[in-house]
Amino acid sequence: MTDLQKIDELARLVLAGGNVVFFGGAGVSTESGIPDFRSESGLFSAMQVYGRSPEELLSYSFFRREPELFFRYYKENLVSLDAKPNAAHTALAELERGGKLKAVITQNVDGLHQAAGSVNVLELHGSNHRQYCMGCGVRYTLEYILRQEGVPRCRECGGIVRPDVVLYEEGLDQDVMQAAMLAIMGAELLIVGGTSLAVYPAAGLLHCFRGGALVLINKSATPADRHAQLVINDSIGIVFAKLMESINIFK
Repeated sequence: MTDLQKIDELARLVLAGGNVVFFGGAGVSTESGIPDFRSESGLFSAMQVYGRSPEELLSYSFFRREPELFFRYYKENLVSLDAKPNAAHTALAELERGGKLKAVITQNVDGLHQAAGSVNVLELHGSNHRQYCMGCGVRYTLEYILRQEGVPRCRECGGIVRPDVVLYEEGLDQDVMQAAMLAIMGAELLIVGGTSLAVYPAAGLLHCFRGGALVLINKSATPADRHAQLVINDSIGIVFAKLMESINIFK
């Protein structure tokens, strides 16, 4: 079966299913120009410029030990104010508006799903659009920490204002994880895109799926390929653009 035939089959599955859930990773955002810090180039850049791996730079212990370098790396590499939603983001938002897509579960922190119009978005790793004071809990915008030199401080108590993202060594938000598990357990069709399924515990969510069809869209192979009804090894933006064309034809 060619990729075009697979996309047509995916369109039929979407139209037939009453409960579709999407689970996405970094590949969804890289097509909007946001670099993947876990990639080979991301690792090389971090070691060349900062002398440390991304995993160390984005760990909780490093944040506490060297907050100035943490914030320098964070602002320069995890914040992309010019990034815009791509075809995958906009297609998912359209499917949600049409009543087909029930939830987007994402490992990304960039807020592009919401920018495209998605409403029910479960952010496993938090969002860099939310910040809070570690001392008193006051909330701040992303723009607030970007305007600060060095380590951003709270106007109320002087505490460190940190991004509401999950760092290495920190646990995922259990309420968000529970909601993601329930969404996947209730899905008839689960579409997984732009992720190598190598980052746990998020990747373990696939074990909750009990529905009829699992579809994997990723440029490279994943450990779950053998369990999928459809595997499409292509750009997720291209696949979703063609998917929406097929859905409009089959309606």
